[in-house]
Amino acid sequence: MLATALPLLMFAALAVLLFSGFPVAFVLGGLALAFGCLGILADSFTFIQFFNIVPRIWGGIAENLILVAIPMFILMGTVLERAGVAGELLRCLDRLLCRVPGGLALAVTLMGTIMAATTGIIGASVVMMTLLALPAMLQARYQAGFASGTVAAAGTLGILIPPSIMLVVMAEMLNKSVGTLFFAAFIPGLLLASLYAAFTVCMAIFRPDVAPKHTTENRDDDSLIILITTGILPPAILIALVLGSILLGWASPTEAAGVGAFGALLLAFFMPSLIQRQEPTPSVPVPYLRVVRDSVESAALTGGMLFGIFIGATAFSLVFRSLGGDEAITGLAEASGLGPWGMLTALMVVIFLLGFFFDWIEITLIVLPIFVPIVELLDFGDHVSKAEVLYWFAILMAINLQTSFFTPPFGFALFYVKGAAPSVVSMQEIWHGSIPFVVLQLVALLMVLVFPDIALWLPRTYLT
Repeated sequence: MLATALPLLMFAALAVLLFSGFPVAFVLGGLALAFGCLGILADSFTFIQFFNIVPRIWGGIAENLILVAIPMFILMGTVLERAGVAGELLRCLDRLLCRVPGGLALAVTLMGTIMAATTGIIGASVVMMTLLALPAMLQARYQAGFASGTVAAAGTLGILIPPSIMLVVMAEMLNKSVGTLFFAAFIPGLLLASLYAAFTVCMAIFRPDVAPKHTTENRDDDSLIILITTGILPPAILIALVLGSILLGWASPTEAAGVGAFGALLLAFFMPSLIQRQEPTPSVPVPYLRVVRDSVESAALTGGMLFGIFIGATAFSLVFRSLGGDEAITGLAEASGLGPWGMLTALMVVIFLLGFFFDWIEITLIVLPIFVPIVELLDFGDHVSKAEVLYWFAILMAINLQTSFFTPPFGFALFYVKGAAPSVVSMQEIWHGSIPFVVLQLVALLMVLVFPDIALWLPRTYLT
């Protein structure tokens, strides 16, 4: 009985200990060690199997060329953030959209969409967007809740729009092509950004007290052309090089990440001087070497945290499967009698509820290996083919996981906003402002669920 119950007890212990506040990497690794020892006592695990963890870590993580892309994507986003590229982009978009209803909020959404293709870490992106955009929105008399919700939603688009770090992790765990998953996420990511933009414009039209018209004095055409040249073209060219090389098959994600990091370093070197020439009262730019040093340090710390969790998750997964966890989970799924649609709905509900308490990296590394055997058993007939079902599920899970940044009590994006927002913005206003965007994310999830071609048409068309 102990041997049969060990996998379920291991998962239950994980659910409890994740609330302890102890580092997730140590929780995963410690549980792997503890339940491996219990498995030895129950004759369902052998001591020699612990040695399998080391080659799994080396071959699956340290030698994995796809995962090398993660720290370079992080570095690319961090450099662009600290070099002032994002601030110049927002200023340019604000000028271009000044006469559109809710122009400033729409500029924030568009900036988030563009920067999503360069910023690898959601926390840094949300903090950057909050510091740059939220004071300007409050000064333009936007309602605090709506403004903070817009900033948080735009800042989290990077979790879905390629080249997303989460998609790189998912592709590796699913043993699927990163490029194909990027293709599958492209249209859903733009769909979600479009829903945000449409909601922003509608609020500005029908609730001008929430999103008043933003007026900005016009510049002459020559100045506007210069503004676009310095504000939009540099990040757009970088994104085209990174995404285009992946989607066109010219480069692997790892090679494209290297190009992106090198391009960001070049932009950080040249952009400050270009920006200074356009400012009426030039400020002192941050020294280039300091930008590089701070960016490398931040990228190293973030990458170290992620890879520490990878190592703990690898150990946990190996012990869990060795104890018969896959068979126990699939047996429970088959015994439930829910059917493919009922089971898929149940999985989505579980992921949504986990988002109330955990970050995407924790949910992905812990839940995805457990759910994949269940998804592989499901048959959706003509709705989705067996060959495409894992790509479809990955996109559904990615959209669902984006809600984890907004749902209390541990919606991380909301706390990032609060930490960087002016003191006049209360936590209650931030929570209230996030609700419409959670609804929009669920609408996007339902659309991809009912119409899988939203995710599958692009890879099906250009990769076959």
